Amino acid sequence: MADDTNTSPMFQIQRLYLKDLSLEQPNSPQILLEQGQPQVEINLTLGAEPIGEAMYEVTVMATVTTKVNDKTLFLVEAKQGGIFEIRNIPEEQLKQILGIACPGIVYPSLRAIVSDICTRAGFPPVVLSEVNFQAMYEAQAQAQAQAAGAVTNGSGVAGAVN
Repeated sequence: MADDTNTSPMFQIQRLYLKDLSLEQPNSPQILLEQGQPQVEINLTLGAEPIGEAMYEVTVMATVTTKVNDKTLFLVEAKQGGIFEIRNIPEEQLKQILGIACPGIVYPSLRAIVSDICTRAGFPPVVLSEVNFQAMYEAQAQAQAQAAGAVTNGSGVAGAVN
């Protein structure tokens, strides 16, 4: 019997880890006495890059800025990473796995870390909302297609603009 292991598709999580974490309270302790409803701004950044043969690092970074009366109460930056072994996957599917499946695996850990660090800093937890990485991936792909001078017909197939 032939050995098919060399051509079979493979997707394995090798490791999840906290890559970077920063907490700043630049206006403490005076800001802690301020009254007012805090404004919270959350930004997410995704990254994916090859780190070896069939090995990829995928990162999700959250930047949480909380202000009261236009003064920074606290700023949290957290970057959660994952190492994934992915073999024998067609290029287009690989892009989708790196942009949808892998961030979906990494993100729950990031959510827990952000909530925990806010609580440990003496603030109510900031709970990051669920993210639809497929919708995010598709929106990014559509924006890139439009930037390249292409339009989509809703089928996901890009065509040139005449």
